[in-house]
Parts: sequence; C-alpha cells; structure tokens
Amino acid sequence: MVRRRPPHKADPTGYLSPARPRVFAHRGLAVDAPENTMLAFARAVAAGAEYIETDVHASSDGAAIIAHDPVLSRVAGSNLRVDQFTRAELEKVDLGYGQSFCTLAQALDGFPETRFNIDVKSAAAVAPTIATIVALGASRRVLVTSFDERRRAAAVRGVPEVASSASAARLIPALVAAQLGILPLVRWAVRGLVAVQVPETAAGVRVTKPRLIRMFHAVGVEVHVWTVNDPRRMRELLDLGVDGIITDRADLALEVVRLRS
Repeated sequence: MVRRRPPHKADPTGYLSPARPRVFAHRGLAVDAPENTMLAFARAVAAGAEYIETDVHASSDGAAIIAHDPVLSRVAGSNLRVDQFTRAELEKVDLGYGQSFCTLAQALDGFPETRFNIDVKSAAAVAPTIATIVALGASRRVLVTSFDERRRAAAVRGVPEVASSASAARLIPALVAAQLGILPLVRWAVRGLVAVQVPETAAGVRVTKPRLIRMFHAVGVEVHVWTVNDPRRMRELLDLGVDGIITDRADLALEVVRLRS
C-alpha cells in the first residue's frame, strides 16, 4: 500500500507546486551524455523530468558555469580549475558526445519549463548565479542551495523570492531537534526553507526514519534524499514518506513514480 502523504503548508515560492513525489535528475541524465551538459539535461527532460539538480562555479571572467568539480581532472583530464578559464575557453573544452561546459544562463534559457535545483559551489559563483536568475526572470523555478550557509544565505538575499534548502549548518541543528522531538526548534532551524536535501544518513543520524520525516513535514518542509539509483530503494523511501528522490537515473525513478500512481 502506498503511504498517504500529509499535506504541507503552501510553498510561497511556488517551486514545489507540482504534485509529489518529485524526481530530481542529478546533473541531468548522464546516459549516453556527459553529466551537467545541455545534452544530459535534454535527456532528463525527454525522460519526463520536471526537476534538474545541478551545480555552479564561476569562470575567470565571472560567468556562472555549470560544473560539479572545481577542477577539470575527472571530466576533461586537466588539472586546471574552472575558475582559471574564461567562459569562452570553457565552451571549447571537449567533454565527449560533442558537449562542452555550458553556462547557467544557457541551461535556464534552453529549458524554460524545467525547474532547477542549483548548488552554489564557490563564493565567486554567488554573484553571477544571482545575476543570471534575475536577468532571466527564473526565480520561481529555481531552488538555490549550498553546503556552505554563507553562500546559501547570500544567494537568497540576492533573490529573496527564490526557494532554498538546508545548508549543513542549518541541517545539523534541525536533525538534532527532530531526534529529540523538539518541534519548535526544528521549525526555527528550517525557517525560510522549503526542503531538507540529504543523504540517508547525515551527522550519524538516519534521516529517513518515519518519525523524523513526520517532524519535517509538521514544520512544512519536504524531505529529498540523494543520491538514490536503485529502483527498489526508491520505492522503499517513497513508502517511508520521502517527498523527493535525487538520482542519476531519473528515467528509472520516473518509472517507479508512474507505476505507483
């Protein structure tokens, strides 16, 4: 039996307005496509993904560049950093399958109906990320987050109407409070957020315990779990009450959701 999800309070940003559960295509769908490229995003959208999870660094000339790693070694075999290249130089880097690095502007403009979950990976990336979101009028279809609370908060200050999920500094007290069952403290820890996006275990706490999920739901935030690629585990997590799956295999997750509906 599929567990009925409790209603949440309205999301003022509108980012979480479609029906749950949500599938976030982690760096796009990198099946016959390099991760975090326009082709990977196109594959995810073609599979039916409404949400894409991605990452942003800054180029040497201040463009918001889609990239997970600060260094090109894993994706392009270079020991140089993203921030040592200009935007134009990064757009010439061969990532395979005819793809190169793309900008956040190109991704948002190229997929205007898609919602993006953006992890700001460096302090230098904050300003160009804000500028891009504002210039394209994309604030209602973007969630901005970061492991670092200063980066997350700075991005939200720049685009006050944007959605945001917990940084590490916000997540840890929220988890402790949820473990102790102190609802007011959980509410305080997640103020201004629409979700916690977490691995199954964080800070030594199994986040996917039904009791903890209910605590987060009680204060109006969703629980999104990363990175889950096994369909059986996806089904188990959704049965526990998780609201979203962040996955490298959005195609498989979307099929899981379709069969459950």
